[in-house]
Amino acid sequence: MYTRILAPIDGSITSSHAFDEALKIARANGAMLQPLYVVDPQPLAYDATATFYPDMRDALLEEGRRLTAQAAERMTQEGVKGTPRVSEVELTGDNVAQRIETCAEDFGADLVVMGTHGRRGWRRLVLGSVAERFMRLARVPVMLVPGREAEAHAERQAQTAEAAG
Repeated sequence: MYTRILAPIDGSITSSHAFDEALKIARANGAMLQPLYVVDPQPLAYDATATFYPDMRDALLEEGRRLTAQAAERMTQEGVKGTPRVSEVELTGDNVAQRIETCAEDFGADLVVMGTHGRRGWRRLVLGSVAERFMRLARVPVMLVPGREAEAHAERQAQTAEAAG
């Protein structure tokens, strides 16, 4: 059914749960999976931390490398093929949702699996959620994994681990 699945990741619980779903779909369909981490340093240009932009950008790129390496390891364990990608929002008016759409197009994705909310904090309140903005741009089917479900799932896993330990 699906042959190329894009899964934006950001290190949040919701994102992790959405990635789990993307892994299941990719494994069941023999599909290629591309975990995608988007670096978005733009808010830094508008406050006092702008002087630290190179350091912050490097930290965000490093986080992206770390998260995509973890995703690649999970893919190997699950027998799912694909190559993770770290992509950076361009400073000329691009945003995370647009970057995800561009990457989905570049990858030839026929499905995007993402969480309903992630680690965007105050920007989500000001600009609207990335998932909502992406849905308006998407040219392929999008599977949204709800945040409440992911948080409840993480809580159940923690309780199970606590009971076993």
